Amino acid sequence: MPHMNRWLVAAPLSVALGLLLSWLDVPAAWILAGILGAGSVALVTEEDLPVNRHLFTFARGTVGVLAALPLVGMNPLPYIVPGVVAGAAVISLGFAGGLVLANHGVSRETGVLSLLPGGASLMPALARDAGADIRYVSLSQYLRLLCVSMTLPLVASLFDAPEGVHADTETVWWMWVAVPALIVLGVGAGTLLRFPNPSVFGPMALTVLVGTLVDVTIVPPALLSIVGFLAIGWMCGGGLSVPALRQFARLLPATLAYIAGLMAACAGMGWLIAKWLGLSFYEGYLATSPGALETVLALATSPAVVALQVIRLIMVILFAGWLPKALRRL
Repeated sequence: MPHMNRWLVAAPLSVALGLLLSWLDVPAAWILAGILGAGSVALVTEEDLPVNRHLFTFARGTVGVLAALPLVGMNPLPYIVPGVVAGAAVISLGFAGGLVLANHGVSRETGVLSLLPGGASLMPALARDAGADIRYVSLSQYLRLLCVSMTLPLVASLFDAPEGVHADTETVWWMWVAVPALIVLGVGAGTLLRFPNPSVFGPMALTVLVGTLVDVTIVPPALLSIVGFLAIGWMCGGGLSVPALRQFARLLPATLAYIAGLMAACAGMGWLIAKWLGLSFYEGYLATSPGALETVLALATSPAVVALQVIRLIMVILFAGWLPKALRRL
């Protein structure tokens, strides 16, 4: 079946799944919908379903813009040192766990990127640049995201934490022009300046710069974000195959054990950060949780939580860009 005919099945199926999963409040609903929609077609036809590279670049840029929004207008200076310490500790755990996983049938790049905490929506986009198996990385990252997202509300209820205060913002019409411009110009600038992962980090840096210098609230249109997340899901799901799923299932016990250990280690780090910054344990736990940034931001009651999560996200992006060189040196 030609690619176009298969997309006439995969795209509507993905949209329908995205609407259903969003209604059910499933974490990262549109990414998962893209994985299931494209993956189903790829598995049934037993042939890869490739995504247009320009669409995929746009999707990565959209994620970069979204990741930058919590940074705009924030003073991160008081949180840089504890954020770097916490981020380095958790990234080290992901790196070590990935090297162990690489002894069981996946490449070192795949093992490390599949276990790096945070940035689940970024990892499939970064996996291609690092030469990792995008299918295994996306499945592992989504599994961790699901585990963390399901436990965070439980933790909030146990600590009887207050709800975060979030301002309601409306998307103005010119954001349909401004956000794509940030993506296109950011990708160009990131490539010119030789940023790691320029299609993500370029739009991210430009969004922070514009949001800081210009008195305007950047609110990406929901439809643009949905298209971006769907494209990332399609890239992950379009390459699914029965052998790939069998490999993931074979390593599932080890992956689940690592996720449980990582969550416990992050809880311990959260306790230390809470003592360091004078926060409650609840805030420290949120600040160091291994991913589920959207859920964390929804539950956050302190700017320290946002700052530490974003600092680690930046560290993860930089580390992922440096990973191939580091592994070659090893």
